[in-house]
Amino acid sequence: MDIVSTSDAPAAIGPYSQATIVGDLVFTAGQIALDPASMQLVEGGVVEQTERVFANLKAVLAAAGCDLTNVVKTTVYLADMADFPAMNEIYARHFGDHKPARATVQAAGLPMSVRVEIDAIASKS
Repeated sequence: MDIVSTSDAPAAIGPYSQATIVGDLVFTAGQIALDPASMQLVEGGVVEQTERVFANLKAVLAAAGCDLTNVVKTTVYLADMADFPAMNEIYARHFGDHKPARATVQAAGLPMSVRVEIDAIASKS
């Protein structure tokens, strides 16, 4: 297992890696709306947070040698399912015609009380 680390995404706030690589698969940690420079949450609601989550996710994937077109599965965690339409609009814009499998769940609580967290599995092949 290879560990992925980049200063272009928030440092892990616990005992985990930003991503791991096993064979040709990349498993990202859940990305939340932390600014990597300040390690502070971005201001705003689910729209601003989802944009920051995608910036962080793209940075981690790039450090692993891939991008969103390599993603085969995501899991989206929402603090409130009422935020789904706004999150989904940003999600669709970032993925474009690429449509990985996805699960979306409402979580009872997310780190730092964020509105959204997304993790991904990507294939480098």
